[in-house]
Amino acid sequence: MRDPARPSRAWGRRLVVATALGGALGVAAPAVAEETAPSAGPSTVRCSITDARLAELSGLVVVGEQTLALDDGGDQVSVLGLDSACQVVDVQTAPVDPYDPEDLAVGPDGAVWVADIGDNDAKRPTVALHVLRPEGPALYRLTYPDGPHDAEALLLAPDGTPYVVTKEVLGSSGVYRPAGALADGATVPMERVATVNVTLTGTPGGPVGRAGQLMITGGAVASDGSALALRTYTDAYVWPLVGSDVPGALATTPVRLALPESPQGEAISFSTDARSLVIASEGLPIDVTEVPLPTVVSAATPAAETEVPGFAALTREGSPLPAALLAALGATIVVWVGGRLIRRS
Repeated sequence: MRDPARPSRAWGRRLVVATALGGALGVAAPAVAEETAPSAGPSTVRCSITDARLAELSGLVVVGEQTLALDDGGDQVSVLGLDSACQVVDVQTAPVDPYDPEDLAVGPDGAVWVADIGDNDAKRPTVALHVLRPEGPALYRLTYPDGPHDAEALLLAPDGTPYVVTKEVLGSSGVYRPAGALADGATVPMERVATVNVTLTGTPGGPVGRAGQLMITGGAVASDGSALALRTYTDAYVWPLVGSDVPGALATTPVRLALPESPQGEAISFSTDARSLVIASEGLPIDVTEVPLPTVVSAATPAAETEVPGFAALTREGSPLPAALLAALGATIVVWVGGRLIRRS
């Protein structure tokens, strides 16, 4: 069972780390080449969420005229259905106390997938996928091949394969999928199949300063299977999708869209017609906003390869490595001081 005291303290530690690194580091991991999208029209507010059950909104999926919404918390799996005015008109539950649900998806058969994958302290031995079907819920447990990770994004391919995308403060996120068939109540190992690298963009928003531009907080796949998207606190990245080849899509060049500024943006979905992104943030009241997609999101092109410099190149004069080391040292000091303050409180 989730410790009620854990989220606030862990979030405090994460804020200290992310803010220190975001303010200090001027370099990031080698990044996938990206194309900044031209404007496709102004964003529009669909409606505003005021229901206290969604104060920590972390996942959205638009399904026809309804929008499914997931809160980051609670003592049971719970998915709320919203009408066009953001009023709750339906609730689906499962009698399981989740640890940290972070994202939401709908499968090709209409099943609702809840990604219980949050792990602020990177200590969970397993993460979980809860699947809500008319005949009853299923629980699939998963393990990483390289130790625990914090994650907030789920990509559910058109063939029903789930992909978990980790949340990394330095912008280099792992993409994992089950290495075998899922089985209700069983634990299945995952395999790493791709890496998504993002860089600082300068887009404002989020609770952790510049670091929020690097941390992936949500994912979505269009209902027609034409595209997939990942978001950070500040930006969205969109890739054309062919079939169910998620790793292949992520190896191509994404289109980046700067999102409207929000306090803690984690939720993202495609609209029913896949012509827009639908986004929202934590906090109440909060707007559900539609961001039009440009027509440039249409054809996959191979991503430009980024040469990784050797150690000698990194250590010569003018290299960013000394600055990064100093930044890391400063971040360590800030984390130590922050940790002492948190423990005293």
